[in-house]
Amino acid sequence: MSIIVRPARTSDVKQIRAIIDTFAAPGKMLEKETVTLFESVQEFVVAVDGDQVVGCGALHILWEDLAEVRTVAVKEAFHKSGIGHQIIEAIVERAKTLGIERIFCLTFQTEFFGKHGFSVIEGTPVEPDVYQELLRSYDAGVAEFLDLESVKPNTLGNTRMLRVL
Repeated sequence: MSIIVRPARTSDVKQIRAIIDTFAAPGKMLEKETVTLFESVQEFVVAVDGDQVVGCGALHILWEDLAEVRTVAVKEAFHKSGIGHQIIEAIVERAKTLGIERIFCLTFQTEFFGKHGFSVIEGTPVEPDVYQELLRSYDAGVAEFLDLESVKPNTLGNTRMLRVL
């Protein structure tokens, strides 16, 4: 097994979709529409074994110094092989390159993200003026980050975690 983590390509979207679907169906991850995956493919990195996508993850910018780690998933057959770690490290490096100072996630996998420097937080870690600007976003993930009532029916009950870079 020779795993390479690289930026995602549009040709990877069908395999990314299949990985997400295995976790979305039992409610372990938010479902993503295929059109959304194509629109955000530039945010993704993938772990590949030959031509097979075995894991994915995305970095979604929210503000000048803040981004979200999204959609980190690894095929079950590849769990416990360090691929999730490689994906997170690639995302963190990308965040640093972009000048991001803080990254957060909404997750059930608190132990995994804790091992990667994330800490559980309460509330929304932005200044009131930034909060007001973020309210203008149409992104459902931003709405969940802001803890808006409009997304409460879709909230999985996951934990907010933050890492300072």
